[in-house]
Amino acid sequence: MDEELQLNVPLLRRRVPNLTTAARTAGLRAATVSNLCTGKIPVGRAEVRTLVALASLAGCSLDELIIRGSGIRMIETGIKALDLLAPVVRGGTVGFVARPNMGQLVLLAEFMLRMKKRGFATVFWDPGSDAPGINHVQAQSEFTHATKEEVYNRIVSLRDEKDVLLGLDRSMVLSGELLSLRESLKEVGARPITIALVDIKCEVVDDQGAYGPLDTLWRFDTDLISRNIYPAIDPVASTSTVLEGAHLDAVHLATQQRARKLLRRYRELRSLVTAQGFDKISEIDLQLYKRGERLESFLAQPFFVSEPYTKKLGEWLSLYETLDDVKRILDGATDEIEPSELFFRGRLEVIR
Repeated sequence: MDEELQLNVPLLRRRVPNLTTAARTAGLRAATVSNLCTGKIPVGRAEVRTLVALASLAGCSLDELIIRGSGIRMIETGIKALDLLAPVVRGGTVGFVARPNMGQLVLLAEFMLRMKKRGFATVFWDPGSDAPGINHVQAQSEFTHATKEEVYNRIVSLRDEKDVLLGLDRSMVLSGELLSLRESLKEVGARPITIALVDIKCEVVDDQGAYGPLDTLWRFDTDLISRNIYPAIDPVASTSTVLEGAHLDAVHLATQQRARKLLRRYRELRSLVTAQGFDKISEIDLQLYKRGERLESFLAQPFFVSEPYTKKLGEWLSLYETLDDVKRILDGATDEIEPSELFFRGRLEVIR
């Protein structure tokens, strides 16, 4: 029953911007509130007085504070583009679709590192490949195993302690071993297992059903790669089932839809501007183009695993921070800022 309850974190953070300070003032432990917000403490195990105090701080009822029975919950990765446009579903399957040298294994390694910070156990089902970037994935995996039996035993040993992020190659799908593993785990009642599927040989870039049913699709984009914008996730083609059926907080859903619409139009205008220049577009389209350019730059983000190469410290933004900053860009609050000032950075408030 605990798994069916979740805290309405976007609502809480929106109504109580300085949540840590407010929690202390209300006599709550900041660590407890933080763990509730990140999911480290299930809502069902929280003290009633804690939940009542949080509802009082937010000026809402317990029914508004606690979301019941949706069965679908996103996992924050701290990566702006992913959390905004194509969120990870807890216990779901994420598919990476990329051409060679587009950074899919670097993103998988970063995903694993960030989930370790969230308290997940990270397991890599190693296909025995020496593909460039596989070493990064191995380094960020707490456990690396070569066989289905080893992976099964590891997950079973962890099932009462942690959620698991399992990374593996498409070859395990084709062989039927992933399906067999899923069936075996159903019998032992393991905690949610979030699966990240990559295609190390990059054979499925044009195949929509390459992995079977997915909860989240991250499709890598050649144009973003050519301009060194990372993570190079196509903002229009990448998506998530958590966006369907109103499983997102209303503010998140509205912001995501506005951002996707702007980026779609920006991409159309970019082709026109490249071919004919700015003189061929209207003032309204020019404003949309500039805002789209700023949003695209803002969604570029330094990774922790890439620090030795980029010389930039990795950045983690909470979903609340991402939504707040994206809304400012969409509403024109950054119209006087050059896109280059927004590129490959964290929050807007630390830019100036």
